[in-house]
Amino acid sequence: MGVPIEFDVELVRRFDRKGPRYTSYPTADRFVEAFGEEAYRTWAARRNVGGIQRPLSLYLHLPFCRDVCFYCACNKIVTRDAAKATLYLDYLSKEIELQADLFREDPHVSQMHWGGGTPTYYDTAALAGLFARLAERFTFTPHGEYSIEIDPRTVDVEMIHALREMGFNRASFGVQDFDPVVQAAVHRLQDEKRTLDLIEAARRAGFESVNIDLIYGLPKQTLMSFNVTLARVLAARPDRVALYNYAHLPTLFKPQRRINEADLPAPETKLKLLGHAIKRLGEAGYVYIGMDHFALPDDALTVAQRQGRLHRNFQGYSTSPEGDLIGLGVSSIGAIGPTYSQNHRTLEDYYDSLEDGKLPIMRGIELTADDLVRRAVIQALMCHFSLSKEAIEIAHLINFDRYFATELAELREFEKLELLSIEDGWITVTPRGRFLIRSIAMVFDRYLRHDQEVRRYSRVI
Repeated sequence: MGVPIEFDVELVRRFDRKGPRYTSYPTADRFVEAFGEEAYRTWAARRNVGGIQRPLSLYLHLPFCRDVCFYCACNKIVTRDAAKATLYLDYLSKEIELQADLFREDPHVSQMHWGGGTPTYYDTAALAGLFARLAERFTFTPHGEYSIEIDPRTVDVEMIHALREMGFNRASFGVQDFDPVVQAAVHRLQDEKRTLDLIEAARRAGFESVNIDLIYGLPKQTLMSFNVTLARVLAARPDRVALYNYAHLPTLFKPQRRINEADLPAPETKLKLLGHAIKRLGEAGYVYIGMDHFALPDDALTVAQRQGRLHRNFQGYSTSPEGDLIGLGVSSIGAIGPTYSQNHRTLEDYYDSLEDGKLPIMRGIELTADDLVRRAVIQALMCHFSLSKEAIEIAHLINFDRYFATELAELREFEKLELLSIEDGWITVTPRGRFLIRSIAMVFDRYLRHDQEVRRYSRVI
């Protein structure tokens, strides 16, 4: 069993500020346009220098949706024009070819994730064709982690079985909230019975892990209505539950302007929604993995965390060891060696690059020695809630206490509040500090320290 979940409303209220989610460090807003295709190709060529084999992951961004969900902050394209979506697959195939050529000496993939938009916007034949194109150029290891995001409104039981037969073994179902009043307020009407039947179908089809996404803080949500949603989700017993905070940022995300702000729960209600959800999940036996994620004790994520193997990347928490990630599709982010890169964010720019036979890289960053050591610290805290100073010192050739003297002084505030302990060469986050892990990690973010610009981020809770 995992550590009991503790949620202290007063402490959460005290530290509820804006901050990054740390799917990378440095975060994507620090990428620069000076890092382009040439730099990416250079690092890809160095990938296996010295005989070191790094695990390889793929992320595919399929951006199309039939309808807009008002809460959405993803990079998506809302269209009913099937030809537009088909054209995208043609260009995606060009990118697959260009990327595969760079990794032909070691094309073994151990992890893949398809996200959106809505990957299941496409029908079974289109998705099978895309999977086949990838399988022609990459070698998928037999016991890898291959996941896909599913909108239950776009699939049936037959398609669920087809996805499993293609090779997907993990599925994530978007639910958000089962209450029809909430669904109407966010323009996402979704039949509860159909959704639960599809989740059961995924189990019968042999998916190794099934995740359900929920969002708290949506318009019209109440403690009573969300409790009903939680009860139905827990009865379905998914392997994982992702409980996301709705961040209302209408100046950044146009669809959110269609939400009536008067319908949003008050800040106090929102905290109660979160606290109640945490209580219910804990009572049901779920382990808090970190950063919005809960999993059953025997799920691969929980086992990886228990064994010290958990990793965090642009796909969220992962059981795969740290390796290289190829980002495919518009706006996708990749990570090769000590670098990050991001593709163009508009279809026009993405297509233009591929027409010219170029990788569609818009920007990126090559990490400095300081970036690498801080990334290691933030990763350890977010994945394991603890870090060994000695391990960091050996890996990065520093004296931890001298290097992070300013940060350690700042951590004393958290220590006084019993959110973490600093002793015997370890920094250990306590159970009551785990829900504030983003605030703790922010202490080690040199970029935030320099510019204190946090308005671009969502709130921590």
